[in-house]
Amino acid sequence: MAKVLVTGGSGFIGTHLVAALATRGDEVTCFVRQTSRLDRLPARGVRLVYGDVTDAESVARAVAGQQVVYHLAGCTRARNRRRFFEVNCRGVEHMVRACAAMENPPVLIHISSQAAAGPAVEGRPRVESDPAAPVSQYGRTKRWGERLVERLAHRVPITVIRPPMVLGEGDLLGLSLFRSVVRFHVHVTPGGGRQRFSLIHADDLAQLLILAAERGGRLPPKGEQSRPASQGYYFAACEQDPSYADLGRLVAAAVGGRVLVLPTTMRMVRVIAAMGEVTASVCRQPPVINFDKYREIAAGSWLCSAQAARQELGFAVGAPLIERLRQTTEWYRREGWL
Repeated sequence: MAKVLVTGGSGFIGTHLVAALATRGDEVTCFVRQTSRLDRLPARGVRLVYGDVTDAESVARAVAGQQVVYHLAGCTRARNRRRFFEVNCRGVEHMVRACAAMENPPVLIHISSQAAAGPAVEGRPRVESDPAAPVSQYGRTKRWGERLVERLAHRVPITVIRPPMVLGEGDLLGLSLFRSVVRFHVHVTPGGGRQRFSLIHADDLAQLLILAAERGGRLPPKGEQSRPASQGYYFAACEQDPSYADLGRLVAAAVGGRVLVLPTTMRMVRVIAAMGEVTASVCRQPPVINFDKYREIAAGSWLCSAQAARQELGFAVGAPLIERLRQTTEWYRREGWL
């Protein structure tokens, strides 16, 4: 049993990780904001600490005495670059510095994103040794966060996980895909839907994070030429990498219905992104699709290889993709989301 801290523990991926850690018997502390929804956290075995990753003092208090820190807190949608920077860069710096200040620094598992690495390289899945090439503001701030933790790798044992698209119970962003298929039997695919995507279910990602804490490689200290710069980085993905059009068909199969795949042009996606920018400005809320998201959509396929995680950590998904989609569908229906 370990003393572990989870930032972003009340979020989509965080609730899956906290449940897995509590089941193992770990002593779990969740670092949450005062406004966080806590209804999906386990009723027992979880301690709450309130604060914000942008507040260095509250981060330091939360980290004190922990053996493992899972840093999941991040900003995936924002109205402007400043908000991305505050959470994905400054928040990361506060966390790694708090860990480094401890007499016995905890293992830090930093959850980044494939967006920090960039899309597929000439059609092949990205591997950890590929140079990072983010295409969006979100991806660039996630990469900056990675570079911040690299600077203190000589003082803190750190592993970085780069998930691709994550699906599963509690996923609000993926809900629109399921709703479109269930309610309207339509799946709109930008650019014809030929782009392929790596995916992972949140339960499988949670297991990978735990494996990374137990046996993962750690980032090498700066200047150690004997070790590869990619050491301590892992991509996370299931075996299948469907096209976006095929993903709609898989969701239809999971919900037990039919779907009409409707391709749309990238010009139309750009128009929708422009509308999202205007709506965000008026409503002062981060849009689902804006120019930043358009850059990622227009970049082509987003593929990554989990071979390193399989070989070094013994990672394996718990169920095929279609079963994970059925599992997600059943949860959406039980909760009344579909």
